[in-house]
Amino acid sequence: MTDEVKETFGQASGGRRAAGGGTAPAALAAKVRTLAPSMTRSMQRVAEAVAGDPAGCAALTVTGLAELTGTSEATVVRTSRLLGYPGYRDLRLALAGLAAQQQSGRAPAITTDIAVDDPIADVVAKLAYDEQQTLADTAAGLDTVQLGAAVAALAAARRTDVYGIGASGLVAQDLTQKLLRIGLIAHAHNDPHLAVTNAVQLRAGDVALAITHSGSTGDVIEPLRAAFERGATTVAITGRPDSPVTQYADHVLTTATSRESELRPAAMSSRTSQLLVVDCLFVGVAQRTYEAAAPALAASYEALAHRHGALRGRP
Repeated sequence: MTDEVKETFGQASGGRRAAGGGTAPAALAAKVRTLAPSMTRSMQRVAEAVAGDPAGCAALTVTGLAELTGTSEATVVRTSRLLGYPGYRDLRLALAGLAAQQQSGRAPAITTDIAVDDPIADVVAKLAYDEQQTLADTAAGLDTVQLGAAVAALAAARRTDVYGIGASGLVAQDLTQKLLRIGLIAHAHNDPHLAVTNAVQLRAGDVALAITHSGSTGDVIEPLRAAFERGATTVAITGRPDSPVTQYADHVLTTATSRESELRPAAMSSRTSQLLVVDCLFVGVAQRTYEAAAPALAASYEALAHRHGALRGRP
């Protein structure tokens, strides 16, 4: 991904742009959670401070926040810019807005840490909250300009290859099944050898899409690079907007994930946000190709209807 694209990610797009530039208050916490893993430790301290206590930090000068987090004024400014604000003054305004939202009567967040001895009812509550937060964070941080460009490419593609390994491989299969049901040619590849051998056959007019939460999965990066070098339009769905996979992506769609835990590693929890992005892509493509997509969906439903009926009729 070019520096220009990375800079674009650091700003809110479309209706999420706050007055004076930068990320709208509602998306700030989501951005912190998404970008923190790729920050330096000193920048993480600043980001965690503003997300954890927006009201308190909004009252601090740049010097005060630097002292609070044990960093420097330069680090505070760099963190502000990475989060999408021209400077710390703009970040303070967003923090004040976020604090006002949090004080408007919203119920306090519950912790999503799951202990080995948690009752099953607590597990359900924590996972449900975690899923909701992950989806909200992904929606808040999703770049709709990049999403629209990816949708346009998929809708016009001669064929689409999707790469994913492990949990991301399941998401890759989900996307290809959706595209096939509206009459598009799509293939999911979770075998790295087949992925590369297919990728080298792609050309301009084709789309290659890589799904990797870490953004550093070699078995996904290699075929995406091969497709990129042969002129195909490339898309990456990843939780790390500055990861290696983005070097070979024309369009980057960033996902959020819940806090990693011993019982639920990031690779598992990331699937929720990946599926949301996949659904957004599919619906967008179906809208653009509606005249062909609607009959194709109806035909696939009709072809399978008797199977569902047969199952219901069993004693």
